[in-house]
Amino acid sequence: MNDTFNIKRFGWVMRKAIFERPIYTFGLTGLVLGSTLLIYSFFSSFGIWDPAHNVSFLLGLAGGGSFLVSSLFNYFSSSAGGASHLTTPASHFEKWLCCVVVVICFSIIFLLFYRAMDTIYVSLYLKSLDPNIQDYKLLYEKARILSFHGEVPNLVYMIFLNSTGAMLLGSLYFNKVSFVKVSIIICIFFIATFILNFLMAKVFFNNVQHAIPFTGVAISVGKEEGFGFIDIPAPVSKMFYYTGYYVTPACLWLLSLLRLKEKEF
Repeated sequence: MNDTFNIKRFGWVMRKAIFERPIYTFGLTGLVLGSTLLIYSFFSSFGIWDPAHNVSFLLGLAGGGSFLVSSLFNYFSSSAGGASHLTTPASHFEKWLCCVVVVICFSIIFLLFYRAMDTIYVSLYLKSLDPNIQDYKLLYEKARILSFHGEVPNLVYMIFLNSTGAMLLGSLYFNKVSFVKVSIIICIFFIATFILNFLMAKVFFNNVQHAIPFTGVAISVGKEEGFGFIDIPAPVSKMFYYTGYYVTPACLWLLSLLRLKEKEF
């Protein structure tokens, strides 16, 4: 039998991870989807579609996915509760791959749910619009189904890949409340990044309004109100893109694989 991967053994590990606590597993998934629906419904009820799409997609996929990963695999962080999982007769690669499959399955379920929810809400909204009102054309054009290939969804995918990897890694390093501890670390990292980016921008530019990390700097123009935006060079932007989407998530997930191997011993 292959010591690294065996399909039957892997299937048994998957069933153990998902169905050992079915109410907890599917309850958490339902909680994430339900919360996404509530956030979407709140904003869409006022006819403000951009926040309805952006906030619900970000919190649902990235936030909910991170919480789900941290909660489902919290047995890695508990020495008592995780003993049976760490000593399960399966390779560390199969246990790690189980986490990967769960993340993939959740993302597919979420995207299917979101597309169905978005389509139904937008269709009902457009049918309910009175064509005789003054702003009919403007309201009709604003109500659009979210494209999964837009700028905001692409950013959310990057956050999702990095945050789920960080949560899994954190569950292997922290024995208690790993979700809270990793969330604090992520918040500190982003705050520090924004502050450092702003201070560096102040060195090179005067009248800096704000600086967005890895994107550009906004500076005031003349004495009138308003500002201009200076983008970072395309090669540098491309480097940040590949780092954020591929390099950093890959490092986090590979580190979790190595950490799981160490923890088993």
